[in-house]
Amino acid sequence: MPISVSPISVDRPRAASLPAMAAVLRQPQGFELEEQSPPVIKPSELLVRMAGCGICASNLPVWQGRPWFHYPLPTGAPGHEGWGEIVEVGHRLRRLLPELRPGQQVTVLHDRAFAGYAALSVRDVVPLPASLNGEPFPGEAVGCAMNIFRRTDIREGQFVAIIGAGFLGLLLVQLAVAAGARVLVLTRRKSARDLARGYGAEAAFDTDDWWGNGQRVMEMTGGRGCPRVVEATGLQFALDLATEIVAEYGRLVIAGYHQDGPRQVNMQKWNWRAIEVVNAHERDRRRVVQGIAEGIAATEKGRLQVRELLTHRFHLDRLNDGFRTMAERPDGFIKGWVQL
Repeated sequence: MPISVSPISVDRPRAASLPAMAAVLRQPQGFELEEQSPPVIKPSELLVRMAGCGICASNLPVWQGRPWFHYPLPTGAPGHEGWGEIVEVGHRLRRLLPELRPGQQVTVLHDRAFAGYAALSVRDVVPLPASLNGEPFPGEAVGCAMNIFRRTDIREGQFVAIIGAGFLGLLLVQLAVAAGARVLVLTRRKSARDLARGYGAEAAFDTDDWWGNGQRVMEMTGGRGCPRVVEATGLQFALDLATEIVAEYGRLVIAGYHQDGPRQVNMQKWNWRAIEVVNAHERDRRRVVQGIAEGIAATEKGRLQVRELLTHRFHLDRLNDGFRTMAERPDGFIKGWVQL
């Protein structure tokens, strides 16, 4: 069960010599805990005591189980939205990068972050400002939103449709509204639609009748459709809906993570409308880090409200409950995270 989501105070890190706990996904829906000793870092590495990690919807299939996955996963996998505090700096870095010091809070690029410690390259660590000290901050997820937003090329006054209003979709709503766009949101849950309107979306529709509400979007845009459509669900129906509401010469941006089989698209309609299709997933770690840095800056400037979207907090021994809650998505749920 989730625990309190009220603001927390983070204790000073324990000595780097102390063991911590880590999660191992031994079988579908079967995280177990094991003791983890702090790894010995190389002279060019940093040792980070993890404080928390976001629970990402893209990892739901591996938790649920699929025939193509093999178990157990490596210790700490598949957590990849971690943050924490530096507890040791390799001797080669101490003079080169004095800003990276024990006690500095950071967000990290690491795919085994459901664990107490991580030995990391300096290129996979992004310092957090003092304004975010003690706050949960899943930098990798926030950086994804920034990189997707950059590739949408949203302009002031444009109609922008965002399909899906989970954590990623709502961050994109905030960014698009801040850019002066006329944002239309289509998502299943009422609580998410209410949040989208609260962030400045011009309208929000449910997706139970996605065809009918797609026609309402077309009416709102004078029959022209939206110059920018962002698909942020990873589901087939959302691609179909995006195809119906994108304008001629518009840009359809695929932000959802499609991983449960092939997809079909209406290529005739794509051709007829002469649209651009952008796969907005990044694989270059330098671009991912750039997005994280931009997300930190946007949060400091108030363009992004991250903390209020982290609605459900779990202890590490309740990680299975965290994934279960994400799968069920009760009303009011946006994103879960685990406290380490």
